[in-house]
Amino acid sequence: MGTSNDLKLRDENIFPDDNVLSSVLGQAYDAYVEILDLFTKNELTHEWRYYKDGKAWLCKVQKKKKTIVWMSAWEGYFQAAIYIPLRLVDEILTLDISDVTKQNISNEKNVGNSKPCVFKIYKSSDLVDFEKVMQLKINSK
Repeated sequence: MGTSNDLKLRDENIFPDDNVLSSVLGQAYDAYVEILDLFTKNELTHEWRYYKDGKAWLCKVQKKKKTIVWMSAWEGYFQAAIYIPLRLVDEILTLDISDVTKQNISNEKNVGNSKPCVFKIYKSSDLVDFEKVMQLKINSK
């Protein structure tokens, strides 16, 4: 598990290449490589960019012009956030995902007209529920 709530990649001058990400993510780096493969299989593009408002590098994942996932790097893990329109929240809760994931999603505060579905990814098995929610987002209109 992570050692703290320490968001990394705050230096605007250090691009998060594979070496930097491997150093920050540690054992979670293998899951990061797997999630990139998952994006490729689903014809998604990803781009790391420094955002001055949050003072950190974030990875934006898109299908054409539709944003699907936002990722951030933390000490020992990465977060993947999927913002689902409120009208689809009931549909998320019917997915074949763990009760813990459903509870975590339900407990998140709405952001505008969206419900953030935030996944902390430490290992490959953490991607199972993430992929199901991601597919819902990809296929939503």
